[in-house]
This record gives sequence, structure tokens and C-alpha cells, in this order.
Amino acid sequence: MGKTNILRGYAIGGLSKKTGVNIETIRYYERIGIMPDPARTKGGNRQYDHTQLMRLSFIRRCRNLGFSINELRTFLSMVDEDNLSCAQVHKTTLTHLQNIRKKLSDLHQLENALQAMAAQCTKGDIPNCPIIEALFENSQQISG
Repeated sequence: MGKTNILRGYAIGGLSKKTGVNIETIRYYERIGIMPDPARTKGGNRQYDHTQLMRLSFIRRCRNLGFSINELRTFLSMVDEDNLSCAQVHKTTLTHLQNIRKKLSDLHQLENALQAMAAQCTKGDIPNCPIIEALFENSQQISG
């Protein structure tokens, strides 16, 4: 009897286990309206159907790829309104790709800065650390 019956639906714990999405995250997605409110049992427990399971899997995949909640809303509204436009999905995806490339560029700059700081370190027992000094110098440049 412990198995989830697809005809009866999925309890939130079963949905969480099937999709890998945390229970609190599922509730959050319901609150912000990207997951529809599930049916409730007589006892008030949530019961999700297979369509909701597929939707949550889609949401998880998009979030894992770094799509924002707003980008996700765009995709879901096109699906929900049966107004799916491959051109709009393509445009949103290209914008997302540009953002990813910008982040990668920023991460490469950060990597180079950290490598330069680490290269200055003698790893000795002296109280002056070139890494700390470089971090203080950068913080003074920002505030100055």
C-alpha cells in the first residue's frame, strides 16, 4: 500500500521523491503561481496528478539550466495558453545564453585575479599576507 498509485495521484512527498524537488520548493512554486494548486484529499493533503509531475520536472530542468523564474513564467504561459512560439522560446534562450556567457567571462576574470593573489603568497608564518592585503586594496578602490 506504500506505493504511489498514478490513478490516486501523488502526495507531496512522493512528488518530491519522483522529481528531486524539495517539498518546500514545491510549496513555494505553488505560492508564486508556477505550479497549479493541487487537488486535496478529504483530509486536506495535496494530491498531484501526472500532468503536475511533468510540469514540476520541466520547472526543475529549466531551473537547473539557470533559467530565471521570469523566463520560466514566459515558457509556462506559452504552454498554458497554447500559444507556444518557437521563435519566442529561441529568443529567450539566446538571451539566457548571453547572460551565461557574461557570467563565465566574469568567473574567468575572478579566477585570474585569485590566481594572481595566490601567486604572491609565500605561504609562510609571517603576519603579513599578500592575499589579505590585495583584498583590502580592492575594497578601498571600491569605497574610494
